[in-house]
Amino acid sequence: MTLLWIAFALLLLPALWLLVAPLKRARALHDAQRDHEVNDRSAEQNVAIYQRRLASLEAALERGDTDEASYEEDRLALERGLLEDTERLKRAPLKPSAAGRLAVPLVMLGVVVASVLWYQQEGAEGDLALLAVQREVMTHPEGSAQMLVERLEEQAARQPNNPNVWGMLFPLYRDGGQSRQAIDALERLIEIEGRQPALLAQLAQIEFFVAGRRLTDRVQSLVDETLEKNSSEPTVLGMLGIEAFDRGAYQEAIDNWRRAIAGMNDPATGEALRQGI
Repeated sequence: MTLLWIAFALLLLPALWLLVAPLKRARALHDAQRDHEVNDRSAEQNVAIYQRRLASLEAALERGDTDEASYEEDRLALERGLLEDTERLKRAPLKPSAAGRLAVPLVMLGVVVASVLWYQQEGAEGDLALLAVQREVMTHPEGSAQMLVERLEEQAARQPNNPNVWGMLFPLYRDGGQSRQAIDALERLIEIEGRQPALLAQLAQIEFFVAGRRLTDRVQSLVDETLEKNSSEPTVLGMLGIEAFDRGAYQEAIDNWRRAIAGMNDPATGEALRQGI
């Protein structure tokens, strides 16, 4: 986990450098802009153009090429244009090159905090902890399934909303004969992941066996909900085949098992059903 956070910090360094890099050029940019504004002759050029055009108007008036009214109208237009050009050239005083430097550390801190918070919400830190638990148990001299269960139960207390914790605990409980705990783990997984057909089918199956291979009202309700969502869900169809077989309804069992095999991805389970058929 320490290596993870070190890697995380290394990934943040380029982002923080991009925030600091502009500060190195701030002084040079400030001086260049100041020199440009000091040496700017745009206002003088506009005045010179105005004076030339005004002189041209006065000459036209003296020659009689225009009357007094037209002259006054054109002169006002020239003055208005000069004022507008001068107004556009007005600039706010340049701020010091060091202005705003204090905001950069605040932005850097904000980037780090936001990144950490985002990773805690969207990252896979919890899954890495589960992987570390698995490796610890596998390499432990006295590692066992029970030790793995205990370690995972500790993780479930720390990260109760991580579906992978319950997804790992469920088969361990089931295979260890802890049916009640297996059902609780699976129900918690369904609560987090939603009522997906595959999860509902597993819940129906384990409750079916806990009930002594009987279709109780609870099991039947889960079967109906599963088949409504996925009419070819293999786990439920396999279970219904077992129930039909126990009743002596062999053709019904065969039909259910054939449908289950058609939608099954597990070759071993599919072979077991073929033997049943």
